[in-house]
Amino acid sequence: MFHVKHLAKLTLLLLTPALLLAQQPGFNYEEANVPTYVLPEALALDGGDRVMDEKTWTNKRRPEILDLFATHVYGRMPGAGPKPSYEVFEQSDHALDGKASRKQVRVTFGSGDEAPWMDILLYLPANASGATPVFVGLNFGGNHTVRPEPEIRLSDRWMRDRGEGIVNHRATEMTRGSAASRWAVEEIVAHGYGVATIYCGDLDPDFDDGFENGVHRLFDKTGPDDWGTIGAWAWGLSRALDYFETDGDVNHERVAVMGHSRLGKAALWAGAADERFAMVISNDSGCGGAALSRRRFGETVERINTSFPHWFAGNFKKYNDNEDGLPVDSHMLLALMAPRPVYVASALEDQWADPRGEFLSAKIAGEVYELFGKKGLGVEKMPAVEQPAMGHVGYHIRRGKHDVTDYDWARYIDFADKHFRR
Repeated sequence: MFHVKHLAKLTLLLLTPALLLAQQPGFNYEEANVPTYVLPEALALDGGDRVMDEKTWTNKRRPEILDLFATHVYGRMPGAGPKPSYEVFEQSDHALDGKASRKQVRVTFGSGDEAPWMDILLYLPANASGATPVFVGLNFGGNHTVRPEPEIRLSDRWMRDRGEGIVNHRATEMTRGSAASRWAVEEIVAHGYGVATIYCGDLDPDFDDGFENGVHRLFDKTGPDDWGTIGAWAWGLSRALDYFETDGDVNHERVAVMGHSRLGKAALWAGAADERFAMVISNDSGCGGAALSRRRFGETVERINTSFPHWFAGNFKKYNDNEDGLPVDSHMLLALMAPRPVYVASALEDQWADPRGEFLSAKIAGEVYELFGKKGLGVEKMPAVEQPAMGHVGYHIRRGKHDVTDYDWARYIDFADKHFRR
């Protein structure tokens, strides 16, 4: 059990979503002011018995925890849904100056003109000797933002006006390659890995639309434990994995799912719910992701549910200013990845996402890995800046702000080398 001092109720500030990436005034950023809390036990069965072996974890405790997250946090994702079709609408064997092949694939869910779809942008190393391990993740602004190549289809989906290049919530040519700094495509390919990405808005737009414009409309709504937008994004990542299983160029048994910020929350939920993902990576995912909710440090459950009421299940709102009532916390989410490798990354200036809370979650999750004879994080104290710890659980905190950097990708490649190249 982990305890800290009590903190008075925080004042709720109504902030626009665009401001939420910065450290917000009126919230707690002092470790001394973290409240006293007791974490729910990952290794205690619903009846109270202690989990002592991997079989009990796999057959009993893991399903219990997964169901609790589905009920109280992310909502229940449906199955695969209508049979998809796959159309490779563009490909090149001479991408990245001949260092890679590029493929663009439209995945359509069902049939008819109104059927939802998503586009996968996939790079693989040129002249690969066999099926290639792949990093897959969602992006915020369209596949065309990841690289500047004119062959990448310009997204025509709804987008939040986040700066120059978006007109009437639609992307323009000005946005090509605008997020390239977050996707170290050339470096990833140079190390023998593929990289695939999908615009999150292909699956569900990031605003409260009553779930009318994304993949939710394929399925009936069920109630307060229905899936939200993060669930839709996670569902889409699993559908990408379905496609990889049909593509002989991709090693579908060596797919690492990665996400940043809110898309890091989606990556974690995808990795927890779908054990086909061989590795799971969270980059600055914060509240509702890798950070312990009970710490109430930086962004809180109430704050996230107020700003983004569409992200989680309706039931999650029961825990606004009531984090201690949650039957789960993020250490249990990370534990759901066991025995698969999981990596958590933080940024020094991203206190809104609670780096220490992310570290503690990764550290505590290690007890489940030990059931499988695996090393967890392997450290007791939070590592120094840019001094990563890597067991079967990995963690680093780097200099800088809320972002994905080349330093982050270099560590993810190191982690993949450690676990995929054995």
